[in-house]
Amino acid sequence: MTERLYDQDSHIRRFSAVVQACLPAGDGWEISLDRTAFFPGGGGQEPDTGVMGGVRVTGGREDGDGTVWHRTDGPLEPGTAVDCAIDWPVRFRRMQHHSGEHILSGLTCAAHHCNNVGFHMDPDGVVIDFDVFLSREQLAELERRANEAICRDLPVSVEYPDGETLAELDYRSKLELTERVRIVTIPGVDCCACCAPHVRRTGEVGQLRIVDAEKHKGGVRLRVLCGAAADEDTRVKLENVAAISALLSAKQPETAAAVQRLLEERDALKQTVNALKNRLVELQLAALSPTEGNLCLFPEGFDPIQCRQLADSAAELCSGVCVVFSGSDGEGYQYVMASQTADMQAVAKAFNAALQGRGGGRGAMVQGAVRATRAAIEAYFHQ
Repeated sequence: MTERLYDQDSHIRRFSAVVQACLPAGDGWEISLDRTAFFPGGGGQEPDTGVMGGVRVTGGREDGDGTVWHRTDGPLEPGTAVDCAIDWPVRFRRMQHHSGEHILSGLTCAAHHCNNVGFHMDPDGVVIDFDVFLSREQLAELERRANEAICRDLPVSVEYPDGETLAELDYRSKLELTERVRIVTIPGVDCCACCAPHVRRTGEVGQLRIVDAEKHKGGVRLRVLCGAAADEDTRVKLENVAAISALLSAKQPETAAAVQRLLEERDALKQTVNALKNRLVELQLAALSPTEGNLCLFPEGFDPIQCRQLADSAAELCSGVCVVFSGSDGEGYQYVMASQTADMQAVAKAFNAALQGRGGGRGAMVQGAVRATRAAIEAYFHQ
């Protein structure tokens, strides 16, 4: 069994150890030491990385007999004493997030009689799933209480209680555990079974921010940032608010209201534009006369909706096909065809074959695109 230095002191950054074994593993090696401060991963936290005797540690695992194996990019000779160094900024960032998760989960489960049913840590933060839905107001209160616990700089203790003591403990755990259970306790906040390294005191978490919340499987999924990650997220958001404030000529606390006014103005303008577009279709229709045969139209500035409206209405004015084109000779044309009498699938198929177009549809209207010139299109429909 490997001596776990990270259990004794989660802040060990450098240590020396003796290589016990070195085995090839895929495109790398697995090395065991007599003792290690490299956390092999578990409890939702990734394995530590770093340097061991000049080779790079890229991962880790623990086997059934308690031996910790370190994944490396090079071999080391068994019996060799080696100096080791953990990638500390990465480890500390993970500890901040993991301890922050314990704080938030402990407070949430106690206040709302729920369970933490999912936990995932990535390089940028942590995702937590609870099996009850929590409102924005409830989450704001939980965030406030979590940061209060952080500011109180409470001790974070780790112990392996004996079976009798464990049986009397009220602790959180997703699994039924009976042997060598590692308990992480933050007094008055949380008591939880966990194998991962944590900060010594809650003050090291820095700050905790719930940056996103969404409904998930009847409960809620939260994205949480702690420490430097929360600081960086806050800085970026403040810079964005300042930029928006300047663009809108609005005070920073009033940017949301200013954006809402802009959206309302945009919606009003959309209604006006749509009314004008409809009027253009009406004017185009008014300029047309009933005709035998086909109608081939190239209205200027019409969007796809206007083209469909025009084709549908103008089809009543001809005995053949009404086809409306938008585009140019250089960029090609989008088309809409409609008829009250013709088989539109057959019409579109023949047109596409003749002028290398593409598209189709069902019923009395079809749509597509063609790269032919206007002259070629008009010649086809007026032949």
